Amino acid sequence: MKLTMLGTGNALVTQCYNTCFMLEDDNRLFLVDGGGGNEILHRIRQAGYDWMDVRHIFVTHKHIDHLLGIVWMVRMICQFMQHGDYSGDAFLYSHKEVLDLIRDMAGSLLPKKHAAFLDDRLHLVEVRDGETMRIIGHDVTFFDIRSTKAKQFGFRMGLDNGRVLTCCGDEPLNKDVEPYAENCDWMLHEAFCLYSQADIFDPYEKHHSTVKDACLLGERLGVRNLLLYHTEDRNLSDRKRLYREEGTRYYHGSLWVPDDLETLEL
Repeated sequence: MKLTMLGTGNALVTQCYNTCFMLEDDNRLFLVDGGGGNEILHRIRQAGYDWMDVRHIFVTHKHIDHLLGIVWMVRMICQFMQHGDYSGDAFLYSHKEVLDLIRDMAGSLLPKKHAAFLDDRLHLVEVRDGETMRIIGHDVTFFDIRSTKAKQFGFRMGLDNGRVLTCCGDEPLNKDVEPYAENCDWMLHEAFCLYSQADIFDPYEKHHSTVKDACLLGERLGVRNLLLYHTEDRNLSDRKRLYREEGTRYYHGSLWVPDDLETLEL
């Protein structure tokens, strides 16, 4: 299994792309979120993939820095299906609020001949809290992260040899869903900024964590590998060093602070 970070930034970044990533196993692709626009198509190509090979997509929530790239994926898939250049089916997973929004946007923005492929060959698959589905050969259990803002889901994916990856979404992991991440092999968690710069970025007002907060959580939950994303971009050129220096004071597993388009072997 490979994980490629197509983007690592929060909603307001301009020096990197918004947080979204690709999971690849045995040439099967699973795209998680789409960032804020058609840059997603360029990012997929830069990562060495063809967007037409992306048959499984998960959208965590409706915020525009996660959703608008998905609108472009929907447009491209439906248009190429109508032209006869996209064979087979595709699957877009999310909770009902996001799926209804995508249907409404497609109906308003796409030609009817393209939008007609929604729920026909581009299947909009509703996920429910605690539900497990088989995606790219792995069991994926979706969970409601209990957000107080837009409704949002994360997921827990079974890897090989009994290992587990947990995607927490883009808010601090709620205590109610901590069991999905306890003792996991990989935890993907947002870290809006350094704790030492919390007075500059005000992460708590935005319902986000600092590097220190995420690392304390990873340590307490016994996480083996902690990946930090959804960050600010003012420290981008030195982000790895700064975040690792702060984070390793509180977390003693393997701490990862990837750049855009960086690939990790899971």
